[in-house]
Amino acid sequence: MEAFEQLKRLIADIEADIAKAEGGNKAAGTRVRQVMQDIKNAAQDIRAKILEIRDAGKQG
Repeated sequence: MEAFEQLKRLIADIEADIAKAEGGNKAAGTRVRQVMQDIKNAAQDIRAKILEIRDAGKQG
């Protein structure tokens, strides 16, 4: 599932900025917050796709 792969990439890509933000880097904190919103949206997309798969199975 492409949406799940995207979610994994987002998490992996933000790892360094999380460490920087913990060290007090405000710009890194801003980047983390922005990517966390993208992660939230990607997770919601996955949830919707899983529901579509589930509902498609009920129709048959």
